This record gives sequence, C-alpha cells and structure tokens, in this order.
Amino acid sequence: MDVEFKCPSCDQILTVDDSEAGLEIDCPSCEESIMLFFPDNGDEVPVDLDDDGDIEHAEDFDHAPDLSSDDEESSTKKAPGFTTPPPIKPPNATSSAVRSGVESEMDPEEIQLARKLAESAQLVRDEVAKAIVGQEDVIEQLIIAIFARSHCLLEGVPGLAKTYMIRSLSEALSFSFHRVQFTPDLMPADITGTDVIQEDPATGRRKLVFLKGPIFAQMILADEINRSPPKTQAALLEAMQEHSVTVGGKTFPLEEPFFVLATQNPVEQEGTYPLPEAQLDRFLLKIRIDYPSRDEEREILDRMARTTLPQPLKAVASSEDILRAREIINEIHVDERLKDYIVDLVCATRKPSHYKIDADHLIELGASPRGTIALALASKAHAFLNGRDYITPQDIKSVAPDVLRHRVAVSFEAEARNLGNDEVVELILNSIPVP
Repeated sequence: MDVEFKCPSCDQILTVDDSEAGLEIDCPSCEESIMLFFPDNGDEVPVDLDDDGDIEHAEDFDHAPDLSSDDEESSTKKAPGFTTPPPIKPPNATSSAVRSGVESEMDPEEIQLARKLAESAQLVRDEVAKAIVGQEDVIEQLIIAIFARSHCLLEGVPGLAKTYMIRSLSEALSFSFHRVQFTPDLMPADITGTDVIQEDPATGRRKLVFLKGPIFAQMILADEINRSPPKTQAALLEAMQEHSVTVGGKTFPLEEPFFVLATQNPVEQEGTYPLPEAQLDRFLLKIRIDYPSRDEEREILDRMARTTLPQPLKAVASSEDILRAREIINEIHVDERLKDYIVDLVCATRKPSHYKIDADHLIELGASPRGTIALALASKAHAFLNGRDYITPQDIKSVAPDVLRHRVAVSFEAEARNLGNDEVVELILNSIPVP
C-alpha cells in the first residue's frame, strides 16, 4: 500500500510503499537520507538526524517496526527493546537508536550491560581509527565477525595496512596476538605446535613435552594463507571450528575469544594454493579492501612517513566484554518474516529459478546451510553495533555481500560474461522481495 509523508528537510511530499518500513531512502529533492518507520497508528514518521548524529523527534516513536502480518501467529511476538537506546553513533548512522517502547525481555541490569557493551564497541572503532585512516566499513565488519564468534578472510593488494589493522584491533581489544606468515614450506606443526624431548633436571629422565605453536593466541593473523599447500591450510580447520587443537592424541582448548583473520592477495596467482570450499565456508565474512581515497592517502602520508614506530593503542575493551556481548547478541530479536527472508536469500543461490530468477546458468555452487546461520549471526551483530535489539531488512542487506560472496561459485558462463560472485549475489539481493 502506498503511503505519503513530508520530508523533514525540504517539505517535499514523498510516496513510498509501506513494505519499505525500516529501509533508508534518499529524498529526490534535497538528497537527504531518511529512515522510514510506520507506527501502529498508521501515521508515517520519517527518521532524520541532527548535526550531532542524534535522531530528531525521537519522542514520536513508540514501537519498533512490526514486520509480522496480523493473520500470522508470529504477530503476537513483539520485538524486545532496550528501555533506552545505547548511546552509540556509528559512521553514517541512521535510525540505529530508535527506541522500541515495547517492554524489554531483559532485566535492568542486562539493559545497562547492553548499553555499556554497545559503548565499548564504539570505543574500539574510535581507537582503531587513531591508527588506520578510513576503512570504517572494514573495521566494522571485523568487529561483527568477532562478536559473532567467527572468522574473516580479508582480500586486498599488498600495502593496504591489513596486518597493521589487525594488530591495532588486537591492541584495542586487549587480545593476545600472533602472526603466521604462510609460505610453501610451512608445516602444520609450525602452526599448532609439536612434542619435543626434554630432560627432567631433577630425575635426569627424558619425556615428551608439548610446545605450543602460534595458534595459541586470541587473535591469529594468517598472512597470505594461499601461499601454503592445503595440508598446512587444513591445520586451521579444527581451531576455527571447535576452538581447540589436537596433537598426539591430546586436545588443547584455545583461549576465548578466539579469532582467525586470514589475508590473501587477489593479484598474484603463481605459487598459490586456492582455499578449498570446505575451509572458505568456515569464514563468516570475506571482506574486500580497496585503495584509500586521495584525501585519506594524504592523511596516511602525514601520519606514517616517519622513521619511528607508531605508539601502541590503548585497550578500551576486554575479553569479558566480548563474551558478554555475544550473550546479548543471542537475544537479538529476529522477526519470523525476516527469518524466511534470510532462508530465501540463501536458497536462491542454489536454485534461482525457484524464485523466478534467471541465474541457474550463472551459478555452479550455492551457499550451504552454514551460510544461513552466518547471515543471521552477522545481521544480529550488525543490529547490536547500531544500538538495536532487533534486526531490520537493512541489517541483512548490509552484511549479505560479505557473507555470501565466497559461498557462491559462479559458472564458466558467468566468467565468460565477466560476471563475478559480487554481481551474482547483487542480482539475488535485488530479486528477492524485502518483507
């Protein structure tokens, strides 16, 4: 159904479909970004931000957007809401802190904890920004993966500060950090550790002692992971999935939170070993990092053209904060229709024709059920970082490209048409109706 409202900036009358509730649109007259929410009384209320990034007229909102239909059983399930929104202002924030008004399922202590953790997430981004110029979206995606208890694959050409970014993030989170440079002669024991013979100085008897490898840290940088053969790459599988390492019949748990970030160079292919699909699927996100803008590169020059090493960043969050944030993220509300939307997006990568999308000939392999779980978790973490305890369609569409690009294998025909994973995923996102 079409509804009309007035743009708060230029008073232009805009007509949109009520299915666009929760989405951000640009006013065609003044080009201001507006977030649409339609309260239960039927009055259309656009969301706009003031100069400080806060929501104007926030008192007009009484309810979070209810995406369920009246004739479904799920219509009785309201989205839980923080009593007051977390004071978090992420880059390019829109209506991230809209108050629900629905009585929260959390007790007051949990609400206070959620607010504190949301503030900590923003502090982490601000602290990393002291070392890294730009790349705000990349940093946000890395934090999403950490909060979702998963891992990231970062792809970019050399010289874009991938290693420095991860080290800076580990400092801001007070994580222990190890870097492993993957080379063709790297062995699995070089990563996990190995048993060595040592002599007991007291008895003089020799015994096997396990020496832990660099995998025993909270944040692992697997630099240029595609430089090592599959046997070595597979040494990460158990650690990434079970968060443990088994050597010599003994299993050693890894310290939580545990996070693997692997990098690879998309340009050089000689002497590389592409990651197998089974390992690619274990990365929550595949993030592509691009060159900075001219202004950003000018600032990089001012900061880094020195002979002295940069000072370490201040720790603004702890491991306990991350573990508690994960518990809060588990309580993020997902509307039943948004669950169906997530499943439809993933299923459409396998059988596009079932959704009237002419793309069967473009896809060789679709996303697995692990992709469905990853899309839901990443959407929840994205909502949490934006100060909400419910997800919107925009949360899903924001993280879907990074969640699905490495889980969809395109066919030879798609490659002949110069269509890559991103183009196919974008086609599916644009074709599946938003609830």
